Amino acid sequence: MHNATPASIPVIAIDGPSASGKGTVAELVAAKLGFHYLDSGALYRIVALAAKQQNIAWDDALAVAECAKTLAIEFKNSQVFLNGVDISEAIRTEEMGKGASRVAVHATVREVLVDLQHSFCKTPGLVADGRDMGTVIFPNAPLKIFLTAATEVRAQRRYLQLINKKAAGDDTQVSYADILQDLQERDARDQGRASAPLIKAEDAILLETDNLGISQAVEYILQNYQLITNF
Repeated sequence: MHNATPASIPVIAIDGPSASGKGTVAELVAAKLGFHYLDSGALYRIVALAAKQQNIAWDDALAVAECAKTLAIEFKNSQVFLNGVDISEAIRTEEMGKGASRVAVHATVREVLVDLQHSFCKTPGLVADGRDMGTVIFPNAPLKIFLTAATEVRAQRRYLQLINKKAAGDDTQVSYADILQDLQERDARDQGRASAPLIKAEDAILLETDNLGISQAVEYILQNYQLITNF
């Protein structure tokens, strides 16, 4: 069921924990190759936002899954639309990040989103990032990357991002200790859930970015992709 994607369309699956930089790296790799890009984490943020808008508790698996079935989601020019409304900023809050992790533990919700994720697999190719791209959604991807960094490194990166947003006028309270604790809790939820836990696929390449910049990570993935293609 989860293999229902054309074998002729190349997929680069990039998995990893929160704040590892995989989204930025995946989007840049897609741009370099002229491929489509799937931010699967955004889908769970969208579901979390929609559930909140409908006063559905994130822990109510059946209600959240039913909510997810009704959503009209569109990615266009780096913007995200839900039922025709631009929610690009609304889903990027820390609250929706936590909500995404909460709704993603539900197998019923993950099942609803499988076909939607498969629909992004179009010519000339796809770069997909998430937690289970290489293990569940695109298990036959010719290139799988598990991109990670130490929890403390990821917390520091997230902290600096939020500090920069605060400098730009965002009034969100920022605490490194809180961010570190939140990441540790998200990692535990993502790795411990029964449905599609965050794990490195057996045939995935481990890419640790503790001491790597974004451009270096992008170049590493492109080099590995070139090794498996003819160009």
